[in-house]
Amino acid sequence: MMGPVLAACLLIILSTAWISQANEALCKKDGGVCSCNNNKNSVDCSSKRLTAIPSNIPVDTDRLVLQGNKLSSLPNTAFHNLNKLTFLDLGYNQLQTLPASVFDQLVTLEMLRVNDNQLESLPRGIFDKLTKITYLDLEGNELQRLPDGLFDKLTQLETLYLRDNQLRRVPEGAFDSLSSLSKLELYNNPWDCSCNDILYLSKWIREKEGTVNGIESATCVDNKAVLDITEKDAASDCVSPNTTTAIPTSTTTPASVIYDDIHEIKVPQENFQKFLGYQEPDHLPTQPQCLMSISGYLGLMMSLMLTSAAILYVFHFLKKA
Repeated sequence: MMGPVLAACLLIILSTAWISQANEALCKKDGGVCSCNNNKNSVDCSSKRLTAIPSNIPVDTDRLVLQGNKLSSLPNTAFHNLNKLTFLDLGYNQLQTLPASVFDQLVTLEMLRVNDNQLESLPRGIFDKLTKITYLDLEGNELQRLPDGLFDKLTQLETLYLRDNQLRRVPEGAFDSLSSLSKLELYNNPWDCSCNDILYLSKWIREKEGTVNGIESATCVDNKAVLDITEKDAASDCVSPNTTTAIPTSTTTPASVIYDDIHEIKVPQENFQKFLGYQEPDHLPTQPQCLMSISGYLGLMMSLMLTSAAILYVFHFLKKA
């Protein structure tokens, strides 16, 4: 009866090895593209030309670096299994939007970088679950506005970067809940100091001057300091940056003119390529990614063959018994 026992042990060992390989296939030592430090639960996937987040990041990862890739979007569940993360770096990608619930599972996160992307807006409540965060970097985007209550839950936040965006104003009370804030950078934004909505920010800066670093450098589009703005300066009502001008209806274009111009419409080459399903080479798998896929496939096939052999071995001895 020792034969079947040994075979069963072999089966367990092989299964464990296969699971371990599946969990670590993203690491360089296993043919992956990322650098992994298992002792520190750290995964570094920076500057790997990735267009998607690897799906096999270990669940006990504490530090994840994805900066310098080609990520243009994130799925809602991108980080849902990584509830032990304390550091996440998404800087220097091509993110244009963020799903409202993408960070909801990161309840232990302390540092988040989403700097130098292409974000024009943020969903309401996107940071509400990050109650332990102390560092948030949103600089170098194209943010035109901030939703109401964006920072209301971030009572432990100490450092906030909003510089190098397209902000003209912030909502009333935007920073009131940031009781732990010690640094806030606001410069290189086109603050509209003719609009009376700027008065909240101006008053807040004056009140926090000397206790929150970096806020004094915020300047209006005419280079006047925001903290010096008075009610007289900001007398105009605000106009939303999303306001559009109605199309005049007093004049119409003859249909014949429209028809004659159709043949002159030129379709951009990139749009025509997208219509045909063409993809730029940058979006195709890179050589390390292909090697990772091949390595994983071969490892899986080998594990299945060995597992099948072990099962047949067990049945053989059971039949004899």
